Amino acid sequence: MSSKVKVAIIGSTGYGGVELIRLLASHPQAEVTSVISSSSAGAPIAEGFPHLTEIRTDLLDDVNPELIKSKADVVFIATPAGIAAKLVPSLLEVGLKVIDISGDYRLKSREQYEMWYKKEAADQIYIDQAVYGLSEIYGDAVRGVDFVSNPGCFPTATLLGLVPAVKAGFIDPSTIIIDAKTGVSGAGRGVNLGTHFSELNENFKAYKLNKHQHIPEIEQVLSDAAGKPVITTFTTHLVPMTRGIMSTIYASVNGTLTDEDFVSLYRNYYEGRPFVRVRNTGTWPTTKEVWGSNYCDIGFSVDERTGRVTIISVIDNLVKGAAGQAIQNLNLMLGWDETLGLKFVPTYP
Repeated sequence: MSSKVKVAIIGSTGYGGVELIRLLASHPQAEVTSVISSSSAGAPIAEGFPHLTEIRTDLLDDVNPELIKSKADVVFIATPAGIAAKLVPSLLEVGLKVIDISGDYRLKSREQYEMWYKKEAADQIYIDQAVYGLSEIYGDAVRGVDFVSNPGCFPTATLLGLVPAVKAGFIDPSTIIIDAKTGVSGAGRGVNLGTHFSELNENFKAYKLNKHQHIPEIEQVLSDAAGKPVITTFTTHLVPMTRGIMSTIYASVNGTLTDEDFVSLYRNYYEGRPFVRVRNTGTWPTTKEVWGSNYCDIGFSVDERTGRVTIISVIDNLVKGAAGQAIQNLNLMLGWDETLGLKFVPTYP
Protein backbone atom coordinates (compact mmCIF):
# COMPACT_ATOMS: atom_id res chain seq x y z
CA MET A 1 0.00 0.00 0.00
CA SER A 2 1.27 3.46 -0.91
CA SER A 3 2.39 5.69 1.95
CA LYS A 4 1.90 8.80 -0.15
CA VAL A 5 -0.61 11.50 0.80
CA LYS A 6 -3.75 11.05 -1.27
CA VAL A 7 -4.94 14.05 -3.24
CA ALA A 8 -8.25 14.90 -4.91
CA ILE A 9 -8.75 17.69 -7.44
CA ILE A 10 -12.12 19.40 -7.83
CA GLY A 11 -12.22 21.15 -11.19
CA SER A 12 -10.00 18.67 -13.00
CA THR A 13 -11.32 19.67 -16.41
CA GLY A 14 -9.99 23.24 -16.22
CA TYR A 15 -6.49 24.41 -16.99
CA GLY A 16 -5.57 24.82 -13.32
CA GLY A 17 -6.84 21.37 -12.45
CA VAL A 18 -5.11 19.59 -15.32
CA GLU A 19 -1.87 21.43 -14.48
CA LEU A 20 -2.14 20.03 -10.95
CA ILE A 21 -2.43 16.55 -12.47
CA ARG A 22 0.72 17.15 -14.53
CA LEU A 23 2.81 18.47 -11.66
CA LEU A 24 1.65 15.98 -9.04
CA ALA A 25 2.53 13.07 -11.33
CA SER A 26 6.17 13.59 -10.33
CA HIS A 27 5.63 14.44 -6.65
CA PRO A 28 7.52 11.98 -4.41
CA GLN A 29 5.13 12.22 -1.45
CA ALA A 30 1.68 12.81 -2.98
CA GLU A 31 -0.52 11.00 -5.50
CA VAL A 32 -3.75 11.97 -7.20
CA THR A 33 -6.45 9.45 -6.22
CA SER A 34 -9.55 11.29 -7.42
CA VAL A 35 -10.20 13.66 -10.31
CA ILE A 36 -13.50 15.47 -9.96
CA SER A 37 -15.82 17.44 -12.21
CA SER A 38 -19.51 17.96 -11.54
CA SER A 39 -20.12 18.84 -15.19
CA SER A 40 -18.35 15.78 -16.63
CA ALA A 41 -18.79 13.13 -13.91
CA GLY A 42 -18.53 9.58 -15.25
CA ALA A 43 -16.45 10.51 -18.29
CA PRO A 44 -12.78 9.51 -18.62
CA ILE A 45 -10.46 12.41 -17.82
CA ALA A 46 -8.44 11.59 -20.95
CA GLU A 47 -11.53 12.09 -23.11
CA GLY A 48 -11.36 15.82 -22.55
CA PHE A 49 -7.56 15.93 -22.34
CA PRO A 50 -6.10 13.38 -24.77
CA HIS A 51 -2.56 14.26 -23.67
CA LEU A 52 -3.37 12.21 -20.54
CA THR A 53 -4.04 9.03 -22.56
CA GLU A 54 -2.60 6.00 -20.70
CA ILE A 55 -1.32 8.38 -18.01
CA ARG A 56 -4.66 8.88 -16.24
CA THR A 57 -7.33 6.27 -16.90
CA ASP A 58 -9.71 7.56 -14.20
CA LEU A 59 -13.36 8.34 -14.65
CA LEU A 60 -14.23 11.76 -13.30
CA ASP A 61 -15.97 11.66 -9.92
CA ASP A 62 -18.86 13.89 -8.90
CA VAL A 63 -18.52 16.34 -6.03
CA ASN A 64 -19.38 14.35 -2.91
CA PRO A 65 -17.50 15.23 0.30
CA GLU A 66 -17.89 11.78 1.87
CA LEU A 67 -16.71 10.05 -1.31
CA ILE A 68 -13.77 12.45 -1.58
CA LYS A 69 -12.80 11.77 2.03
CA SER A 70 -12.84 8.02 1.35
CA LYS A 71 -10.30 8.52 -1.42
CA ALA A 72 -8.17 11.47 -0.31
CA ASP A 73 -6.48 13.33 2.54
CA VAL A 74 -6.18 16.68 0.79
CA VAL A 75 -8.39 18.33 -1.80
CA PHE A 76 -7.48 21.08 -4.24
CA ILE A 77 -10.33 23.25 -5.52
CA ALA A 78 -9.66 24.61 -9.01
CA THR A 79 -13.08 25.98 -9.89
CA PRO A 80 -14.41 29.34 -11.06
CA ALA A 81 -15.16 31.96 -8.40
CA GLY A 82 -18.30 31.42 -6.37
CA ILE A 83 -18.17 27.63 -6.16
CA ALA A 84 -15.56 27.06 -3.45
CA ALA A 85 -17.48 29.38 -1.11
CA LYS A 86 -20.22 26.75 -0.98
CA LEU A 87 -17.98 23.64 -1.07
CA VAL A 88 -15.31 24.36 1.52
CA PRO A 89 -17.41 24.06 4.72
CA SER A 90 -18.54 20.51 3.90
CA LEU A 91 -15.03 19.46 2.88
CA LEU A 92 -13.50 20.74 6.11
CA GLU A 93 -16.27 19.16 8.15
CA VAL A 94 -15.45 15.64 6.88
CA GLY A 95 -11.81 16.16 7.87
CA LEU A 96 -10.15 17.03 4.57
CA LYS A 97 -7.32 19.51 4.24
CA VAL A 98 -8.26 22.11 1.60
CA ILE A 99 -6.25 24.27 -0.80
CA ASP A 100 -8.51 26.63 -2.73
CA ILE A 101 -7.10 27.99 -5.99
CA SER A 102 -10.17 30.14 -6.69
CA GLY A 103 -10.56 33.63 -5.27
CA ASP A 104 -13.35 32.90 -2.81
CA TYR A 105 -11.30 33.09 0.40
CA ARG A 106 -8.50 35.52 -0.45
CA LEU A 107 -10.22 38.71 0.68
CA LYS A 108 -10.83 39.08 4.40
CA SER A 109 -13.82 41.39 3.86
CA ARG A 110 -17.09 39.86 2.63
CA GLU A 111 -18.17 43.27 1.40
CA GLN A 112 -15.01 43.69 -0.68
CA TYR A 113 -15.47 40.24 -2.22
CA GLU A 114 -19.08 40.91 -3.19
CA MET A 115 -18.21 44.33 -4.62
CA TRP A 116 -15.37 43.06 -6.81
CA TYR A 117 -16.48 39.51 -7.67
CA LYS A 118 -20.22 40.25 -7.93
CA LYS A 119 -21.01 36.98 -6.11
CA GLU A 120 -22.23 36.00 -2.67
CA ALA A 121 -19.30 35.78 -0.25
CA ALA A 122 -18.39 32.78 1.88
CA ASP A 123 -19.25 32.72 5.58
CA GLN A 124 -16.92 34.91 7.63
CA ILE A 125 -15.93 32.05 9.95
CA TYR A 126 -14.33 30.21 7.02
CA ILE A 127 -12.82 33.36 5.53
CA ASP A 128 -11.11 33.93 8.88
CA GLN A 129 -9.88 30.34 8.94
CA ALA A 130 -8.28 30.51 5.49
CA VAL A 131 -4.54 31.27 5.45
CA TYR A 132 -3.44 33.32 2.45
CA GLY A 133 -0.77 31.19 0.82
CA LEU A 134 1.65 33.58 -0.84
CA SER A 135 4.40 31.12 -0.05
CA GLU A 136 7.45 33.39 0.04
CA ILE A 137 5.68 36.00 2.19
CA TYR A 138 3.35 34.01 4.45
CA GLY A 139 4.87 30.53 4.21
CA ASP A 140 5.42 30.20 7.96
CA ALA A 141 1.72 30.80 8.57
CA VAL A 142 0.82 27.98 6.15
CA ARG A 143 2.71 25.29 8.07
CA GLY A 144 0.39 22.83 9.80
CA VAL A 145 -2.93 24.45 8.87
CA ASP A 146 -5.94 22.73 7.31
CA PHE A 147 -7.14 25.41 4.91
CA VAL A 148 -5.13 27.57 2.50
CA SER A 149 -6.36 30.15 0.02
CA ASN A 150 -3.98 30.16 -2.94
CA PRO A 151 -3.18 33.64 -4.29
CA GLY A 152 -4.26 34.86 -7.69
CA CYS A 153 -1.89 34.82 -10.66
CA PHE A 154 -1.55 38.60 -11.06
CA PRO A 155 -1.16 39.18 -7.30
CA THR A 156 1.57 36.53 -7.10
CA ALA A 157 3.75 38.19 -9.73
CA THR A 158 2.96 41.70 -8.52
CA LEU A 159 3.33 41.16 -4.79
CA LEU A 160 6.56 39.19 -5.02
CA GLY A 161 7.86 42.13 -7.03
CA LEU A 162 6.70 44.74 -4.50
CA VAL A 163 6.58 43.47 -0.91
CA PRO A 164 10.32 43.71 -0.08
CA ALA A 165 10.54 47.30 -1.34
CA VAL A 166 7.37 48.33 0.49
CA LYS A 167 8.44 46.70 3.76
CA ALA A 168 11.90 48.28 3.59
CA GLY A 169 10.55 51.74 2.77
CA PHE A 170 12.46 51.82 -0.52
CA ILE A 171 9.41 53.15 -2.39
CA ASP A 172 6.43 55.39 -1.71
CA PRO A 173 3.46 52.97 -1.79
CA SER A 174 1.05 55.76 -2.71
CA THR A 175 2.78 56.08 -6.10
CA ILE A 176 2.56 52.44 -7.23
CA ILE A 177 1.34 51.81 -10.78
CA ILE A 178 1.09 48.22 -12.05
CA ASP A 179 0.93 47.30 -15.73
CA ALA A 180 0.33 43.54 -16.01
CA LYS A 181 0.17 41.31 -19.08
CA THR A 182 -1.10 37.72 -19.24
CA GLY A 183 -1.31 34.86 -21.67
CA VAL A 184 -4.73 33.63 -22.72
CA SER A 185 -4.73 30.47 -20.58
CA GLY A 186 -5.45 32.77 -17.65
CA ALA A 187 -8.96 33.22 -19.04
CA GLY A 188 -9.67 29.50 -18.61
CA ARG A 189 -10.76 26.84 -21.08
CA GLY A 190 -14.23 28.18 -21.76
CA VAL A 191 -14.84 29.59 -25.22
CA ASN A 192 -15.74 33.25 -25.62
CA LEU A 193 -15.30 35.97 -28.21
CA GLY A 194 -12.46 37.65 -26.30
CA THR A 195 -10.28 34.53 -26.52
CA HIS A 196 -11.28 33.52 -30.07
CA PHE A 197 -8.14 33.08 -32.23
CA SER A 198 -9.22 35.66 -34.79
CA GLU A 199 -9.86 38.23 -32.05
CA LEU A 200 -6.68 37.56 -30.08
CA ASN A 201 -4.05 36.74 -32.68
CA GLU A 202 -1.86 39.73 -33.61
CA ASN A 203 -3.74 41.77 -31.03
CA PHE A 204 -2.96 43.27 -27.65
CA LYS A 205 -5.72 44.64 -25.45
CA ALA A 206 -6.37 46.05 -22.02
CA TYR A 207 -9.35 44.71 -20.10
CA LYS A 208 -11.25 45.21 -16.84
CA LEU A 209 -9.71 48.65 -16.41
CA ASN A 210 -9.92 49.70 -12.74
CA LYS A 211 -12.35 46.82 -12.12
CA HIS A 212 -10.18 43.69 -12.01
CA GLN A 213 -11.00 41.43 -9.05
CA HIS A 214 -7.31 41.09 -8.17
CA ILE A 215 -7.03 44.78 -7.24
CA PRO A 216 -8.31 44.41 -3.65
CA GLU A 217 -6.15 41.31 -3.12
CA ILE A 218 -3.02 43.21 -4.12
CA GLU A 219 -3.98 46.21 -1.99
CA GLN A 220 -4.80 43.99 1.01
CA VAL A 221 -1.29 42.51 1.06
CA LEU A 222 0.48 45.78 0.29
CA SER A 223 -1.43 47.48 3.11
CA ASP A 224 -0.27 44.74 5.46
CA ALA A 225 3.32 45.21 4.27
CA ALA A 226 3.18 49.01 4.57
CA GLY A 227 1.30 49.08 7.86
CA LYS A 228 -1.19 51.52 6.37
CA PRO A 229 -3.81 51.53 3.59
CA VAL A 230 -2.35 51.30 0.09
CA ILE A 231 -4.26 52.10 -3.11
CA THR A 232 -2.78 51.25 -6.50
CA THR A 233 -3.45 51.75 -10.18
CA PHE A 234 -3.60 48.27 -11.71
CA THR A 235 -4.18 47.59 -15.42
CA THR A 236 -4.34 44.16 -17.04
CA HIS A 237 -3.63 43.28 -20.67
CA LEU A 238 -4.26 40.14 -22.69
CA VAL A 239 -1.43 39.17 -25.04
CA PRO A 240 -1.43 36.49 -27.77
CA MET A 241 0.56 33.81 -25.97
CA THR A 242 -0.58 30.77 -24.01
CA ARG A 243 1.28 31.03 -20.71
CA GLY A 244 3.00 33.74 -18.74
CA ILE A 245 2.51 36.93 -16.76
CA MET A 246 4.72 39.99 -16.82
CA SER A 247 4.00 42.57 -14.15
CA THR A 248 5.73 45.88 -14.89
CA ILE A 249 5.62 48.03 -11.78
CA TYR A 250 6.45 51.72 -11.32
CA ALA A 251 6.92 53.63 -8.07
CA SER A 252 8.72 56.68 -6.68
CA VAL A 253 11.93 55.88 -4.82
CA ASN A 254 12.47 57.17 -1.30
CA GLY A 255 15.89 58.80 -1.18
CA THR A 256 18.84 58.02 -3.41
CA LEU A 257 18.89 54.34 -4.27
CA THR A 258 20.48 52.35 -7.09
CA ASP A 259 19.76 49.17 -8.99
CA GLU A 260 22.38 47.48 -6.80
CA ASP A 261 20.47 48.54 -3.66
CA PHE A 262 17.29 46.88 -4.93
CA VAL A 263 19.09 43.72 -6.01
CA SER A 264 20.78 43.43 -2.60
CA LEU A 265 17.53 44.05 -0.72
CA TYR A 266 15.58 41.44 -2.68
CA ARG A 267 18.29 38.80 -2.55
CA ASN A 268 18.49 39.18 1.21
CA TYR A 269 14.71 39.13 1.57
CA TYR A 270 14.27 36.00 -0.54
CA GLU A 271 17.35 34.19 0.74
CA GLY A 272 16.46 30.54 1.23
CA ARG A 273 13.35 30.84 -0.96
CA PRO A 274 14.46 28.95 -4.06
CA PHE A 275 11.61 29.90 -6.38
CA VAL A 276 12.37 33.63 -6.51
CA ARG A 277 15.32 34.52 -8.71
CA VAL A 278 16.61 38.10 -8.60
CA ARG A 279 18.42 39.21 -11.76
CA ASN A 280 21.74 41.00 -11.86
CA THR A 281 21.69 44.72 -12.61
CA GLY A 282 21.11 45.56 -16.24
CA THR A 283 19.19 42.35 -17.05
CA TRP A 284 15.43 41.88 -16.94
CA PRO A 285 13.42 38.66 -17.09
CA THR A 286 11.09 37.46 -19.83
CA THR A 287 8.08 35.17 -19.56
CA LYS A 288 9.77 32.51 -21.70
CA GLU A 289 12.49 32.15 -19.06
CA VAL A 290 10.03 30.85 -16.44
CA TRP A 291 7.72 28.92 -18.81
CA GLY A 292 6.40 25.70 -17.26
CA SER A 293 8.18 26.34 -13.95
CA ASN A 294 7.46 27.52 -10.43
CA TYR A 295 9.95 30.38 -10.61
CA CYS A 296 9.29 34.07 -10.23
CA ASP A 297 12.08 36.15 -11.80
CA ILE A 298 12.50 39.81 -10.84
CA GLY A 299 14.61 42.65 -12.26
CA PHE A 300 14.99 46.39 -11.59
CA SER A 301 15.85 49.70 -13.18
CA VAL A 302 16.12 52.90 -11.13
CA ASP A 303 15.73 56.07 -13.16
CA GLU A 304 17.72 58.84 -11.47
CA ARG A 305 16.16 61.40 -13.82
CA THR A 306 12.58 60.75 -12.65
CA GLY A 307 13.27 59.36 -9.20
CA ARG A 308 11.26 56.24 -10.02
CA VAL A 309 12.03 52.52 -10.14
CA THR A 310 10.71 50.06 -12.68
CA ILE A 311 10.32 46.51 -11.37
CA ILE A 312 9.79 43.61 -13.78
CA SER A 313 8.32 40.41 -12.30
CA VAL A 314 7.47 37.35 -14.39
CA ILE A 315 5.82 33.99 -13.68
CA ASP A 316 4.07 31.16 -15.47
CA ASN A 317 0.43 31.89 -14.65
CA LEU A 318 -0.55 28.19 -14.51
CA VAL A 319 2.39 27.12 -12.34
CA LYS A 320 3.62 29.78 -9.90
CA GLY A 321 0.34 31.62 -10.50
CA ALA A 322 -1.84 28.58 -9.74
CA ALA A 323 -0.99 24.86 -9.55
CA GLY A 324 2.70 25.13 -8.70
CA GLN A 325 2.17 27.51 -5.80
CA ALA A 326 -0.72 25.32 -4.62
CA ILE A 327 1.68 22.35 -4.44
CA GLN A 328 4.24 24.56 -2.72
CA ASN A 329 1.53 25.31 -0.14
CA LEU A 330 0.75 21.59 0.15
CA ASN A 331 4.40 20.98 0.96
CA LEU A 332 4.41 23.74 3.57
CA MET A 333 1.12 22.57 5.11
CA LEU A 334 2.48 19.08 5.63
CA GLY A 335 5.92 20.10 6.85
CA TRP A 336 7.79 18.95 3.75
CA ASP A 337 10.54 20.69 1.81
CA GLU A 338 8.65 23.34 -0.17
CA THR A 339 10.42 22.33 -3.40
CA LEU A 340 9.12 18.73 -3.46
CA GLY A 341 7.68 17.89 -6.87
CA LEU A 342 8.59 21.33 -8.21
CA LYS A 343 12.29 21.07 -9.01
CA PHE A 344 12.13 21.33 -12.76
CA VAL A 345 13.91 23.55 -15.22
CA PRO A 346 11.81 26.02 -17.27
CA THR A 347 10.99 24.81 -20.78
CA TYR A 348 13.05 26.74 -23.31
CA PRO A 349 12.76 27.91 -26.04
